[in-house]
Amino acid sequence: MNQFFAGFFFTRQHVYGVMFALLSAVGFSAKAIFVKLAYLEAVDAITLLALRMAFSVPFFVLAIWFGNRDSKREPMQQRDWLAVLVLGFIGYYLASFLDFLGLQYISAGLERLILFLYPTMVVLISAIVFRHRVGKTVMLALLLSYAGIVLVFLHDFGVQQEDGVLVGGGLVFASALAYAVYLVGAGHTIARIGAMRFTAYAMTVACLAALVQFALTHPLGGLMVQSGRVYGLSLAMALLSTVLPAFTLAAAMRRIGSMQTSLIGAIGPVATIYLAYWFLGETLSLVQFVGSVLVLAGVLMISLRRQKN
Repeated sequence: MNQFFAGFFFTRQHVYGVMFALLSAVGFSAKAIFVKLAYLEAVDAITLLALRMAFSVPFFVLAIWFGNRDSKREPMQQRDWLAVLVLGFIGYYLASFLDFLGLQYISAGLERLILFLYPTMVVLISAIVFRHRVGKTVMLALLLSYAGIVLVFLHDFGVQQEDGVLVGGGLVFASALAYAVYLVGAGHTIARIGAMRFTAYAMTVACLAALVQFALTHPLGGLMVQSGRVYGLSLAMALLSTVLPAFTLAAAMRRIGSMQTSLIGAIGPVATIYLAYWFLGETLSLVQFVGSVLVLAGVLMISLRRQKN
């Protein structure tokens, strides 16, 4: 009897990892809502991204400062600094920039559908590069999750006829690929240097890259002439969809690994459906509800799957 119930009990670290992964998924999903609301104003993707990063960078610099006060930490090696630079640029700057550009052309719902192909990309990259075995449970969870996502956003494919859909879809697909590369690389780097330290440095790299891009393409005073609505949305995006999910994502990967974290992230599109319904006035149909149930079923299969050592 004890052996039967043992499979349903999880370590505290695993439970925390699942919770952090869910918080991260919902927080990152809300980004699309903030972006679409901000685009109602006269603001472009580069300016909006720069504002998001400008509001975010003080928190990451502060995290670096507090982290460096710990004398017990081992110093970072050259390969660690290189990983921080490359992964921070690809995973948080490049992926965000491509996503912001794509959202100029497609809806928040379609953006989530394409962006959340990244768990599949993570599984495939991990299988090819690190020879990770993809079990039947993971494959079934993927099938359920993505069948649900397709159902949830099926109507978007029918109503989106604008010329920019292919351009926007391609940009968001490239964003998903960049994010998948980040997740795979970050999982191994975090194991060496720690989740909080890696996230703080990587996000600082991304913030600086976004601000440099703005400085090279826009007048420096452009950040000071935006509307109060744009500033408010940018601040909310920085806190709720950048700082909080960045740290919870790193904490989740440290506890349950990059593959399981990315699969739990499939709940993101479901969160976007309801956020878009509440804040953007997008429809919520029976097909979307059924798809949401399938996605949640896949996510629960991953969340309740006992972590193997």
